[in-house]
Amino acid sequence: MSSDQKPRRVVGLGEVLWDLLPSGKQLGGAPTNFAYAANLLGDNGIVASRVGNDALGAEIRGRLHALKLDSNSVQGDDTHPTGTVEVSLDANGQPQFTIAEGVAWDFLEWTPQWKKLAEGTDVVCFGSLAQRSGASRQTIGRFLEATRDAALRVFDVNLRQSFFDKGVLDASMKCADVVKLNEHELPQVAAMLGVQRASEEQAMRRLLEKYELQLVCVTKGAEGSLLVARSGSARHPGFKVKVSDTVGAGDAFTACLAHHHVRGAPLEEINDAANRLASWVASQPGGTPPLGGRPLEELLAGV
Repeated sequence: MSSDQKPRRVVGLGEVLWDLLPSGKQLGGAPTNFAYAANLLGDNGIVASRVGNDALGAEIRGRLHALKLDSNSVQGDDTHPTGTVEVSLDANGQPQFTIAEGVAWDFLEWTPQWKKLAEGTDVVCFGSLAQRSGASRQTIGRFLEATRDAALRVFDVNLRQSFFDKGVLDASMKCADVVKLNEHELPQVAAMLGVQRASEEQAMRRLLEKYELQLVCVTKGAEGSLLVARSGSARHPGFKVKVSDTVGAGDAFTACLAHHHVRGAPLEEINDAANRLASWVASQPGGTPPLGGRPLEELLAGV
Protein backbone atom coordinates (compact mmCIF):
# COMPACT_ATOMS: atom_id res chain seq x y z
CA MET A 1 0.00 0.00 0.00
CA SER A 2 0.90 3.66 -0.22
CA SER A 3 3.46 4.99 2.23
CA ASP A 4 1.22 8.05 2.69
CA GLN A 5 -0.04 7.46 6.23
CA LYS A 6 -1.06 11.05 6.97
CA PRO A 7 -4.55 10.84 8.57
CA ARG A 8 -7.36 12.32 6.49
CA ARG A 9 -10.47 14.02 7.88
CA VAL A 10 -13.20 11.57 6.87
CA VAL A 11 -16.88 12.42 7.39
CA GLY A 12 -19.82 10.03 7.46
CA LEU A 13 -22.74 12.32 6.62
CA GLY A 14 -26.36 11.33 7.23
CA GLU A 15 -28.25 9.00 9.55
CA VAL A 16 -27.15 7.87 12.99
CA LEU A 17 -29.53 5.53 14.80
CA TRP A 18 -30.04 2.42 16.87
CA ASP A 19 -30.25 -0.89 14.99
CA LEU A 20 -32.66 -3.01 17.04
CA LEU A 21 -31.24 -6.44 16.22
CA PRO A 22 -32.49 -9.84 17.42
CA SER A 23 -29.32 -10.01 19.56
CA GLY A 24 -29.90 -6.57 21.10
CA LYS A 25 -29.42 -2.86 20.40
CA GLN A 26 -26.45 -1.84 18.24
CA LEU A 27 -25.29 1.60 17.20
CA GLY A 28 -26.02 1.90 13.50
CA GLY A 29 -26.45 3.98 10.39
CA ALA A 30 -24.08 3.78 7.44
CA PRO A 31 -22.28 7.07 8.30
CA THR A 32 -21.40 5.78 11.78
CA ASN A 33 -20.13 2.44 10.50
CA PHE A 34 -18.15 4.25 7.79
CA ALA A 35 -16.54 6.74 10.20
CA TYR A 36 -15.70 3.95 12.66
CA ALA A 37 -13.96 1.90 9.96
CA ALA A 38 -12.09 5.03 8.81
CA ASN A 39 -10.82 5.45 12.39
CA LEU A 40 -9.66 1.83 12.51
CA LEU A 41 -7.64 2.50 9.35
CA GLY A 42 -5.90 5.48 10.95
CA ASP A 43 -7.96 8.33 9.55
CA ASN A 44 -9.94 10.87 11.59
CA GLY A 45 -13.51 9.57 11.32
CA ILE A 46 -16.26 12.07 12.10
CA VAL A 47 -20.02 11.47 12.29
CA ALA A 48 -22.14 14.36 10.99
CA SER A 49 -25.74 13.62 11.91
CA ARG A 50 -28.58 14.55 14.27
CA VAL A 51 -30.17 12.85 17.30
CA GLY A 52 -33.05 13.71 19.56
CA ASN A 53 -32.36 15.36 22.89
CA ASP A 54 -33.71 12.23 24.54
CA ALA A 55 -32.39 9.18 26.36
CA LEU A 56 -31.59 7.28 23.13
CA GLY A 57 -29.75 10.33 21.79
CA ALA A 58 -27.67 10.65 24.96
CA GLU A 59 -26.89 6.95 24.70
CA ILE A 60 -25.68 7.41 21.11
CA ARG A 61 -23.34 10.23 22.18
CA GLY A 62 -21.97 8.00 24.92
CA ARG A 63 -21.50 5.12 22.53
CA LEU A 64 -19.69 7.32 19.98
CA HIS A 65 -17.39 8.55 22.76
CA ALA A 66 -16.67 4.96 23.81
CA LEU A 67 -15.79 4.12 20.19
CA LYS A 68 -13.42 7.14 20.10
CA LEU A 69 -15.53 8.71 17.36
CA ASP A 70 -15.76 12.49 17.06
CA SER A 71 -19.40 13.41 17.88
CA ASN A 72 -19.02 17.19 17.97
CA SER A 73 -20.86 17.37 14.65
CA VAL A 74 -23.87 15.37 15.87
CA GLN A 75 -26.66 17.92 16.20
CA GLY A 76 -29.33 17.83 18.93
CA ASP A 77 -33.07 18.05 18.21
CA ASP A 78 -35.67 19.12 20.81
CA THR A 79 -38.62 18.22 18.56
CA HIS A 80 -37.85 14.92 16.83
CA PRO A 81 -36.79 11.61 18.40
CA THR A 82 -33.56 9.69 17.85
CA GLY A 83 -33.76 7.31 14.91
CA THR A 84 -34.31 3.58 15.27
CA VAL A 85 -34.43 0.66 12.84
CA GLU A 86 -35.98 -2.74 13.45
CA VAL A 87 -33.53 -5.26 11.95
CA SER A 88 -34.34 -8.90 11.29
CA LEU A 89 -31.86 -11.36 9.78
CA ASP A 90 -32.64 -14.03 7.20
CA ALA A 91 -31.06 -17.51 7.12
CA ASN A 92 -27.94 -16.11 5.42
CA GLY A 93 -27.45 -13.33 7.95
CA GLN A 94 -28.71 -10.71 5.48
CA PRO A 95 -30.50 -7.84 7.27
CA GLN A 96 -34.07 -6.67 6.58
CA PHE A 97 -34.85 -3.15 7.81
CA THR A 98 -37.93 -1.31 9.07
CA ILE A 99 -36.86 2.32 9.43
CA ALA A 100 -38.69 4.79 11.69
CA GLU A 101 -39.71 8.03 9.94
CA GLY A 102 -39.89 11.66 11.09
CA VAL A 103 -36.81 11.26 13.28
CA ALA A 104 -33.99 13.67 14.09
CA TRP A 105 -31.74 12.76 11.13
CA ASP A 106 -34.57 13.70 8.77
CA PHE A 107 -33.96 17.31 9.85
CA LEU A 108 -30.21 17.84 9.34
CA GLU A 109 -29.51 21.56 9.66
CA TRP A 110 -26.96 23.63 7.72
CA THR A 111 -24.98 25.50 10.36
CA PRO A 112 -21.75 27.55 10.48
CA GLN A 113 -20.12 24.61 12.30
CA TRP A 114 -21.04 22.21 9.48
CA LYS A 115 -19.84 24.72 6.87
CA LYS A 116 -16.44 24.83 8.59
CA LEU A 117 -16.39 21.02 8.80
CA ALA A 118 -17.20 20.68 5.09
CA GLU A 119 -14.46 23.12 4.09
CA GLY A 120 -11.84 21.09 6.00
CA THR A 121 -13.00 17.64 4.92
CA ASP A 122 -10.78 15.32 2.87
CA VAL A 123 -13.35 12.56 2.30
CA VAL A 124 -17.13 12.65 2.74
CA CYS A 125 -19.44 9.68 2.32
CA PHE A 126 -23.17 10.26 1.86
CA GLY A 127 -26.05 7.99 0.90
CA SER A 128 -29.55 8.03 -0.53
CA LEU A 129 -31.38 7.07 2.69
CA ALA A 130 -30.55 10.28 4.57
CA GLN A 131 -31.97 12.25 1.62
CA ARG A 132 -35.49 10.85 2.04
CA SER A 133 -36.61 14.19 3.56
CA GLY A 134 -36.37 17.54 1.81
CA ALA A 135 -34.66 19.22 4.77
CA SER A 136 -31.82 16.72 5.03
CA ARG A 137 -31.47 16.45 1.25
CA GLN A 138 -30.93 20.21 1.01
CA THR A 139 -28.42 20.21 3.88
CA ILE A 140 -26.42 17.32 2.39
CA GLY A 141 -26.33 19.18 -0.93
CA ARG A 142 -24.99 22.30 0.74
CA PHE A 143 -22.36 20.28 2.62
CA LEU A 144 -21.11 18.72 -0.62
CA GLU A 145 -21.01 22.11 -2.36
CA ALA A 146 -18.91 23.53 0.49
CA THR A 147 -16.19 20.87 0.23
CA ARG A 148 -12.91 21.68 -1.51
CA ASP A 149 -12.44 20.58 -5.13
CA ALA A 150 -9.72 18.18 -3.97
CA ALA A 151 -12.02 16.46 -1.45
CA LEU A 152 -13.28 12.97 -2.32
CA ARG A 153 -17.08 12.69 -2.41
CA VAL A 154 -18.32 9.12 -2.09
CA PHE A 155 -21.96 8.27 -2.87
CA ASP A 156 -22.85 5.01 -1.14
CA VAL A 157 -26.14 4.01 -2.71
CA ASN A 158 -28.38 2.40 -0.10
CA LEU A 159 -31.83 1.64 -1.49
CA ARG A 160 -34.02 1.09 1.56
CA GLN A 161 -37.79 0.50 1.46
CA SER A 162 -39.21 3.26 -0.78
CA PHE A 163 -36.82 5.98 0.43
CA PHE A 164 -35.29 6.87 -2.95
CA ASP A 165 -36.24 8.16 -6.38
CA LYS A 166 -34.65 8.99 -9.72
CA GLY A 167 -34.12 12.65 -8.77
CA VAL A 168 -32.13 11.84 -5.63
CA LEU A 169 -30.02 9.22 -7.43
CA ASP A 170 -29.27 11.50 -10.40
CA ALA A 171 -28.37 14.53 -8.27
CA SER A 172 -26.19 12.42 -5.97
CA MET A 173 -24.31 10.87 -8.88
CA LYS A 174 -23.61 14.35 -10.23
CA CYS A 175 -22.09 15.39 -6.87
CA ALA A 176 -19.94 12.28 -6.48
CA ASP A 177 -16.42 11.23 -7.44
CA VAL A 178 -16.87 7.60 -6.35
CA VAL A 179 -20.10 5.56 -6.39
CA LYS A 180 -20.57 2.29 -4.52
CA LEU A 181 -23.55 -0.05 -5.03
CA ASN A 182 -24.30 -3.67 -4.30
CA GLU A 183 -25.16 -6.28 -6.93
CA HIS A 184 -28.90 -5.89 -6.34
CA GLU A 185 -28.83 -2.10 -6.54
CA LEU A 186 -26.89 -1.84 -9.81
CA PRO A 187 -29.65 -3.07 -12.18
CA GLN A 188 -32.27 -1.02 -10.33
CA VAL A 189 -30.18 2.17 -10.44
CA ALA A 190 -29.17 1.59 -14.07
CA ALA A 191 -32.82 1.21 -15.11
CA MET A 192 -33.93 4.31 -13.18
CA LEU A 193 -31.14 6.43 -14.68
CA GLY A 194 -31.62 5.18 -18.24
CA VAL A 195 -28.30 3.33 -18.45
CA GLN A 196 -28.15 0.36 -20.83
CA ARG A 197 -26.61 -2.74 -19.28
CA ALA A 198 -25.57 -5.52 -21.65
CA SER A 199 -23.30 -6.61 -18.80
CA GLU A 200 -22.57 -5.60 -15.23
CA GLU A 201 -19.24 -4.04 -16.13
CA GLN A 202 -20.72 -2.21 -19.10
CA ALA A 203 -23.42 -0.66 -16.91
CA MET A 204 -20.79 0.44 -14.41
CA ARG A 205 -18.64 1.97 -17.17
CA ARG A 206 -21.62 3.84 -18.57
CA LEU A 207 -22.38 5.28 -15.13
CA LEU A 208 -18.71 6.24 -14.86
CA GLU A 209 -18.85 8.09 -18.19
CA LYS A 210 -22.31 9.63 -17.81
CA TYR A 211 -21.52 11.17 -14.44
CA GLU A 212 -17.77 11.77 -14.98
CA LEU A 213 -16.85 9.61 -11.98
CA GLN A 214 -13.41 8.46 -10.89
CA LEU A 215 -14.54 5.01 -9.76
CA VAL A 216 -17.63 2.79 -9.61
CA CYS A 217 -17.74 -0.18 -7.24
CA VAL A 218 -20.22 -3.05 -7.02
CA THR A 219 -20.05 -5.35 -3.99
CA LYS A 220 -21.37 -8.92 -4.18
CA GLY A 221 -21.33 -10.09 -0.56
CA ALA A 222 -19.42 -13.37 -0.23
CA GLU A 223 -18.62 -13.25 -3.95
CA GLY A 224 -16.36 -10.21 -3.61
CA SER A 225 -16.53 -7.08 -5.72
CA LEU A 226 -15.84 -5.36 -9.02
CA LEU A 227 -14.16 -1.96 -9.36
CA VAL A 228 -14.34 0.01 -12.60
CA ALA A 229 -12.24 3.14 -13.25
CA ARG A 230 -11.17 4.98 -16.39
CA SER A 231 -7.84 3.16 -16.27
CA GLY A 232 -9.38 -0.32 -16.14
CA SER A 233 -11.20 -2.70 -13.84
CA ALA A 234 -10.44 -5.17 -11.05
CA ARG A 235 -12.40 -8.16 -9.75
CA HIS A 236 -11.97 -9.82 -6.37
CA PRO A 237 -13.54 -13.19 -5.42
CA GLY A 238 -14.01 -12.23 -1.76
CA PHE A 239 -12.87 -14.06 1.37
CA LYS A 240 -14.65 -17.01 2.94
CA VAL A 241 -15.52 -16.30 6.57
CA LYS A 242 -18.14 -17.50 9.04
CA VAL A 243 -20.72 -14.70 8.89
CA SER A 244 -22.14 -13.37 12.15
CA ASP A 245 -24.19 -10.71 10.35
CA THR A 246 -23.48 -8.43 7.39
CA VAL A 247 -24.47 -5.18 9.14
CA GLY A 248 -21.75 -2.60 8.50
CA ALA A 249 -19.65 -4.79 6.20
CA GLY A 250 -20.47 -2.69 3.14
CA ASP A 251 -19.71 0.51 5.05
CA ALA A 252 -16.33 -0.87 6.12
CA PHE A 253 -15.66 -1.76 2.48
CA THR A 254 -16.46 1.82 1.45
CA ALA A 255 -14.22 3.32 4.14
CA CYS A 256 -11.30 1.11 3.12
CA LEU A 257 -11.86 1.87 -0.56
CA ALA A 258 -11.82 5.62 0.14
CA HIS A 259 -8.79 5.31 2.45
CA HIS A 260 -6.65 3.70 -0.24
CA HIS A 261 -8.11 5.52 -3.25
CA VAL A 262 -7.16 8.97 -1.91
CA ARG A 263 -3.63 7.63 -1.46
CA GLY A 264 -3.42 6.53 -5.09
CA ALA A 265 -3.34 2.75 -4.53
CA PRO A 266 -3.88 0.46 -7.57
CA LEU A 267 -7.37 -0.99 -8.07
CA GLU A 268 -6.27 -4.55 -7.23
CA GLU A 269 -4.79 -3.48 -3.88
CA ILE A 270 -7.85 -1.38 -3.02
CA ASN A 271 -10.13 -4.31 -3.83
CA ASP A 272 -8.16 -6.79 -1.73
CA ALA A 273 -7.92 -4.50 1.30
CA ALA A 274 -11.59 -3.50 1.17
CA ASN A 275 -12.80 -7.10 0.86
CA ARG A 276 -10.55 -8.16 3.74
CA LEU A 277 -11.88 -5.48 6.11
CA ALA A 278 -15.50 -6.08 5.08
CA SER A 279 -15.11 -9.83 5.64
CA TRP A 280 -13.74 -9.27 9.13
CA VAL A 281 -16.68 -6.98 10.01
CA ALA A 282 -19.14 -9.57 8.63
CA SER A 283 -17.58 -12.19 10.91
CA GLN A 284 -18.39 -10.03 13.96
CA PRO A 285 -21.77 -8.95 15.40
CA GLY A 286 -22.91 -5.41 14.54
CA GLY A 287 -21.39 -2.70 12.39
CA THR A 288 -18.77 -1.37 14.83
CA PRO A 289 -16.97 -4.46 16.18
CA PRO A 290 -14.19 -3.90 18.75
CA LEU A 291 -10.60 -4.84 18.01
CA GLY A 292 -10.34 -6.61 21.35
CA GLY A 293 -6.93 -5.18 22.05
CA ARG A 294 -5.34 -6.68 18.93
CA PRO A 295 -3.90 -4.60 16.05
CA LEU A 296 -6.16 -4.34 13.01
CA GLU A 297 -3.39 -5.69 10.77
CA GLU A 298 -3.19 -8.84 12.88
CA LEU A 299 -6.95 -9.38 12.77
CA LEU A 300 -7.11 -8.84 9.01
CA ALA A 301 -4.17 -11.16 8.40
CA GLY A 302 -6.35 -13.95 9.74
CA VAL A 303 -9.12 -13.31 7.17
